[in-house]
Order: sequence, then structure tokens, then C-alpha cells
Amino acid sequence: MDSLSFAELQTQLQPEWGEASRTQGPDVDVLLVPSLSMDLTQMALVAGAHHYEERQLFSLIRLRDPGVRIVYATSKPLAELVVDAVLELLPGVPTSHARRRLHLFDADDASNRPLTAKLLERPALLSRIGELLRPGRSFISCFVVSDLERQLSERLQVPLLGCDPALGHWGSKAGSRELFARCGVPHPPGSPLVHDLDALSEACAALWEANPTLNRLVVKLNEGFSGEGNAPLPLGALGLAEHSAAERRRLLRQALEQLAMPAASWRQLLASQGALVEAWLEGGESLRSPSVQGTIHPGGRVELLSSHEQVLGGPSGQTYLGCRFPADAPYRAALMRHGLAVGQALAALGALERFAVDFIARRFGDHWDLQAIEVNLRQGGTTHPFMALSAITGGTIDSADGLYRTPSGAPLYYRATDNLQHASLRGLLPIDLIDIVAEAGLHYDPAQLHGSVFHLLGCLSEYGKLGMTCLGRSAAEAEAVYAATQRELLRGASRLMEHQGEAAN
Repeated sequence: MDSLSFAELQTQLQPEWGEASRTQGPDVDVLLVPSLSMDLTQMALVAGAHHYEERQLFSLIRLRDPGVRIVYATSKPLAELVVDAVLELLPGVPTSHARRRLHLFDADDASNRPLTAKLLERPALLSRIGELLRPGRSFISCFVVSDLERQLSERLQVPLLGCDPALGHWGSKAGSRELFARCGVPHPPGSPLVHDLDALSEACAALWEANPTLNRLVVKLNEGFSGEGNAPLPLGALGLAEHSAAERRRLLRQALEQLAMPAASWRQLLASQGALVEAWLEGGESLRSPSVQGTIHPGGRVELLSSHEQVLGGPSGQTYLGCRFPADAPYRAALMRHGLAVGQALAALGALERFAVDFIARRFGDHWDLQAIEVNLRQGGTTHPFMALSAITGGTIDSADGLYRTPSGAPLYYRATDNLQHASLRGLLPIDLIDIVAEAGLHYDPAQLHGSVFHLLGCLSEYGKLGMTCLGRSAAEAEAVYAATQRELLRGASRLMEHQGEAAN
């Protein structure tokens, strides 16, 4: 029998297969491949990046349906405690029952190459995985879909519930701007895509000349992610208004040569993937970075899933550190309306599964100005906290107000991060963390509807880093849980270190 192409395999996807929080129907097999198939130079900026494969463990929410089986692949073996910590969160499902329907595989390879590449290099491993996936009742779910994941789909002859990499342009910086213009979604002034410093200097000059009140621009690599491909370009010290057009371009070229881009090899990336420049949005009485998330089901139905306030930081203030759910009320409805418009445009282009749209929100008096920044055609940093919320509560988003409500109708809020990192946490094992949190009474309590759940525990001992989602019945309570959890973790870690030092003496 001839092998089917990727496009032919995609026609096997069923609309209900994207409904992670609802009944899947009988005998559905899901292959979870949490591969970060992205630019390695930018991935190298993320401490403990290969442990980020653990974030998709919250996709085990699908095991709430007794007819679902999951095959989960990773680069290195997952610790049993890490897996059980997620399974124990699933309400209404005995952990032993869910565990019988979960099959774990690993490539035993901790290198920084994408997991999918490792799987493709191991035909015997792929064969064992393939034997568990029943034809016509199986699909692959990924963090991001690149050509590697397309190859995996064709190798296994299993469809992939994700966006065809041929549509990747629409998730780039240039494609995002084109999509916003097509949908009528407001976005900042910016330039076309360019591939060298001279053209980038020209783009910067032209943008400033069209908007001479700008004090700063932002340079964006076309395929950057999590803000690691963005860098601000201050203009104030250049005195552009005092110089001729030619002199402006020379000054801008000099400034670009010293640009503090997080990706050290950004000039090579400029040549290979291109970059553009946008107006740096500032002003107003308040400035925020909200985002909206959705999914496109097989058949084209668009579902809005969530909205968030992004917490940004790093050297340029552009690096994603965490989020708050939901986005703030004054502009949440407009945020979701714009997100739906983008999702529908993506669906018309043939996109599938997760997408997100990032914005800048500025307050001028009683008015909030929303400007779209970029589209992500993949899961992201806001995906797994919302999965955690869904996994442990069984609630739903209220489409009328964008709030998440438990089955009893109570709204829930959270503050989440992938980047709680401190030197005192280094050397802690996951069991140590569980002990600290249990002693402090900060684990999520379904009766009280507040507490914390954790991820990235594989990063803890080596990097002193972990992720957590802190829930509460109000935004203030979620923030208080976050602060208390951070405080108790650091206090508990210091106490353990003291005890170890005393024992050594």
C-alpha cells in the first residue's frame, strides 16, 4: 500500500479530536511530541531548554476521558514523580486508571537538538511507538510544527493536529503584519522585511521620517520567539532631525551595528530569515502586554480559549517571563474580538490548532488603545498554565465575559511563570520541592479553589529553576498565592541547605 502524503493524512483528522476538554469518543490515541523545533541559537538563551518538554504534560488532561490513550515522547526519561504529580491533579479519574493508558518513550538523548529530529534518527523507537497508534483513530500533537514534524507524520502515517509548516509565514513577524492589515486589526507602523544592515538602516530611516515624533524603534528578527529576537533601538541621542537624509542613515547604521539583540548571531539570522522594524509604542498613563489564545478545529471552527496579561522582562524588557489570567476587563472584549478575526482569517488559509495574538495596550484617560504585535502559530508560554487550570478544575470559559468558571460557577484567576529561578533552589530534587510546598500548605486545594501547581521540575536541581501556576478566586488572591509560594520555596530551600550543612559538620 502506497504511503499517504502529509496533506492526505491531514484529511483523516476529525473535528472532535481538537476538543481536549470534552469527550473524545472511543479509542483515540494521541502521540504527544513536545519538541521545541525552533532556532537553536535562540533556544540556547533559555536555561534548561530541553526540560521544557515537560510543559506539555498538562496535555494529559485528555486522559479524563477513559477512551483516550496517550503516547508521550521525550528526549530523556521523565521522573515518575513528575508524571504522577500531573496525573494526581485530574479530577474524577483514578491515577492508576490514567497511568495504564499513558505510554512513555524517550530517545535517551539530552543534546540541544529538537526531539523530533532524535525520533526520526531512531527507526526502532519509532516502530515501537507506531505499533501503539491505531490507523484511523490516532493523531500527533506537537508544541510547534516544523518540517521535522511533517516528516514524522509521514513516517508514522499518522495525521498531525497542527498547522501545516507551509503556512509558517503567517506566524512570522512579516506575516503577522500582513494578517493584521487583512483583518483590519490595529497594529504599529512598521517596515517590510529586509535581509541586510543597509536595508535595515533604510527601513529605520523611512519609518522615523514618516513618524518623526518616535523616540525609539524595535528591531525584530522575522522568526524570533519569546521576545528573544527583539531589540529596542533608541533614537534620542542620534538627533535625527538635525541631519540630512544620508547622515541619518549613516547614524542609524552605526547604531544597528551596536544593537543589543539577545541572539548574539543576529546578523547571520538577519541574512537568513530577515528582520523588520516597528514603532516602539509608548506614552499613555499605563502600558500593558495582553494576549489572546485560540484554537482552530479540523473543519475550520475557531474557538477562543483564553486571554492573558504577559509579564515581560530581560535586558530589553521584551522577554516573556510569565502571565496573569485573564486579561484586564477594560479591553478584554476587544482583545477577544480581534483574536477571533485573526483566527477566522487563519482558518480560511487552512491553519489548524493553537494560535495566539500578542498586543500592546496603552491607556489614555478612559480609553485603552490596543495594537497587535504578532501572531504565534504554535503553543506558547500561556498554553500550559491554562491547560493546568482546565486539568484540575474541569471548568469552562464564559464567552460573555472571558472569565473561567468552575462547574459551580465560581470564577478562577491565576499568575504563572516558567522562570522562577534562584541560586538557593539549585540542588533541590522534585521530592524536596513537594515536601516544602506540602509543609507550607500551598498545593492547589480544590475545596478552597486556590493554591499552586508546578512544572519544569526537571530544571530544578541543575538550574535552580521551575515553573508554577498559582490559582485564586480573584486576581488579588492569585497574586498573593504566587508571592507566598515564591517566599516559602526560597525559605524552605535555605532551611534545607542549612540542615545539610549541619549534617555535614
